[in-house]
Amino acid sequence: MHASLHFITTPPQSSSTLKTPSKTHIPTTQNAAVCKILINPMRKTLPRETQKPLKPPLPLPKTKPLVEPVPEIVDPTKPCYPSHLNPLQKLAASVLDKLEAVVIEPLEKKQKLPKTIDPAVQISGNFAPVRECPVQHGLEVLGQIPDCLRGVYVRNGANPMFTPSGGHHLFDGDGMIHALTLGVGNKASYSCRYTRTSRLKQEAMLGRPMFPKPIGELHGHSGLARLGLFLARAAIGLVDCSQGTGVANAGLVYFNGRLLAMSEDDLPYNVKIKGNGDLETIGRFNFNGGLDRPMIAHPKVDPVTGELHALSYDVVNKPHLKYYKFDTCGRKSREVGITLEQPAMVHDFAITENHAVIPDQQVVFKLSEMMKGGSPVIYDPEKMSRFGILPKNDEEGSGIQWINVPDCFCFHLCNAWEETSDSGDPIIVVIGSCMNPPDSVFNEHNTDPLRIELSEIRMNMRSGESSRRVIVSGLNLEVGVVNKQLLGQKTTYLYMAVAEPWPKCSGIAKVDVETGSVTKYMYGTDRFGGEPFYVPKLRSGSVGNNGVVQGGDDDEGYLMGFVRDEREEKSEMVILDASSMKQVGSVRLPARVPYGFHGTFISEQDLKEQALS
Repeated sequence: MHASLHFITTPPQSSSTLKTPSKTHIPTTQNAAVCKILINPMRKTLPRETQKPLKPPLPLPKTKPLVEPVPEIVDPTKPCYPSHLNPLQKLAASVLDKLEAVVIEPLEKKQKLPKTIDPAVQISGNFAPVRECPVQHGLEVLGQIPDCLRGVYVRNGANPMFTPSGGHHLFDGDGMIHALTLGVGNKASYSCRYTRTSRLKQEAMLGRPMFPKPIGELHGHSGLARLGLFLARAAIGLVDCSQGTGVANAGLVYFNGRLLAMSEDDLPYNVKIKGNGDLETIGRFNFNGGLDRPMIAHPKVDPVTGELHALSYDVVNKPHLKYYKFDTCGRKSREVGITLEQPAMVHDFAITENHAVIPDQQVVFKLSEMMKGGSPVIYDPEKMSRFGILPKNDEEGSGIQWINVPDCFCFHLCNAWEETSDSGDPIIVVIGSCMNPPDSVFNEHNTDPLRIELSEIRMNMRSGESSRRVIVSGLNLEVGVVNKQLLGQKTTYLYMAVAEPWPKCSGIAKVDVETGSVTKYMYGTDRFGGEPFYVPKLRSGSVGNNGVVQGGDDDEGYLMGFVRDEREEKSEMVILDASSMKQVGSVRLPARVPYGFHGTFISEQDLKEQALS
């Protein structure tokens, strides 16, 4: 999950089975209850407890550094500036450095940081960053890897390269992808790599952070000062924002032979999965010139047509929201501007057979709040939350129908589909996790307990009326998934992360949408995970690619996700049978995997069709 401000719109870029060790016991639901890389680090370091050395059981092979090393900045009064700067530029850069040290940093230190942007909270424990890990083969596998899981599970997350000097939100960290390759004969390998964004490469070369953190730092007057400092550094040529300012740390989608890493603040980044399971950043991807502004972290691949649907929001420029559609070859076939009265945070949306379902909710961006000393991300109780129903074939956006849904803020939407009422009215059904207080992800609330209610929203397109039914009450359920081959169609089951204690996830819940019945698999004491991912047993095509759906049960598959045992200080991949919700296998990981955001699974067949560049 991720959301951010982007103040600068950037231009486009021209089976055999191994025996399970007898000493190992595969837990059931009954009996189980079931490496930060500091490249040219700053003067500060993370607290000692977050700096425990990794002890992988296998030797680390030689690997190239992120960038060519630059001299460590020992004396901050004599910084190492890029060689392309002329003497006047270096003088200006030095003046700006002095301004940061004398004015901005003391101003930030005077502020009491809320928990939502306090680094001591946001990147502590298993939220702390880790080092890159080159490919580690021969991992210990317990149980049996199902045949349909031959491929690579990849999961994105925030992993700050530098120690924060001021406020830091969980969503602010540099993007890192963790990849677990599963092969024939119960073979498994693991690697994790930073996504080499333009921002990360520049800061690594300069040896310190230069780009402002959109959520953690851009608060109040010090946030305005940070923004002004960055723009001044860009003006003198110290940093280059023309190639993007984003971190690519939230979403992942595999489309048209490319794995794309995304966050709300930039274009996607194309990341290649090598034959040995390692990862390589190819670069920013603009769909051959079809995309010229940031894409949200949750694009949707239509499982019937193979087309990709996406949204882009802009905090400053109008239209604040755009809808895009790309054909199976990656060519843009639709770009529709959507009029909003004020810029809203649109982190996720949904698709049905014939429509895109677009939320316009009560968490909005109001930059003027920074002048008052506050956060530009606010909850507007006077605003009516609503959903826009946009026909997929609408070329101009004139056919969009807005339906009010009071007091509804869904950070993530699980699925949506079309129905017909008993009286013949067309109905749009949306399943999502409604969060209250709505801005809990961004602003601290000490009095109101967080509630995340899995809900069914029904919108009558003839009458314009809506209703909301809580499917599961008394249990915080977030980041849900369905069988991707049934996206946009009616599904019986959802697979949700049990988001308790928030923001950690203590298990996985299988929810029957109609009855509200819940079957839980809990990781156990001091064990936590994140978003689960569902892979069907029998697949008519490729998950996330161009398969044609032929129906079938939506619990005939497997669930997978990373789990951290905080007591034993061990990480693993857990595999569950979705029908029984019992564990069938696990993979012991050679390094700590921090809690992260969203992931996907890429089959062996899809990998064979991966684009070369």
